[in-house]
Amino acid sequence: MSKYQTINHHQLELLEREVSAKQPAKRVNIVSLKLVRESSVLYKERQIKSPEDAYKLLKPFLAEADREKFAVVCLDTKSQPTAINICHVGSLNSSIVHPREVFKSAILSNSASIIVAHNHPSSDPTPSREDIEVTKRLVEAGRIVGIDVLDHLIVCEEKFVSLKEKGCI
Repeated sequence: MSKYQTINHHQLELLEREVSAKQPAKRVNIVSLKLVRESSVLYKERQIKSPEDAYKLLKPFLAEADREKFAVVCLDTKSQPTAINICHVGSLNSSIVHPREVFKSAILSNSASIIVAHNHPSSDPTPSREDIEVTKRLVEAGRIVGIDVLDHLIVCEEKFVSLKEKGCI
């Protein structure tokens, strides 16, 4: 047994000499992740049962914004909202959304499913080709991580469009 340790120790010394001669050691951060509650809202209905329910919850966050905002509603196993996260703020007419940003809050919230939404400052909730592509990409990413994407809403002041009702999900 001691012979094995001697060989291992000698190999380690050789490795350390080779690495330190080329570059200094890399410092690696030790981290922990947590959600930080910024505020809260009361939701009387307790459960989201329809696109209309989701629209009522999200309208105050999205409808009057002057730029596109992309929101994620995290839901538990009973479709009760547990968190709302504005994961991206775009420009007047575009918002580039990546699945890792969308699912970050959902994973940290232990969500069973999510509803995503964004606004159209133009007040026209007609989905663009990019809206449909992002939705399909999010649905696929959700399958991989085990979190269902129930719907994608496009929210305006007076009306909204559900991409689930349009057959995109």
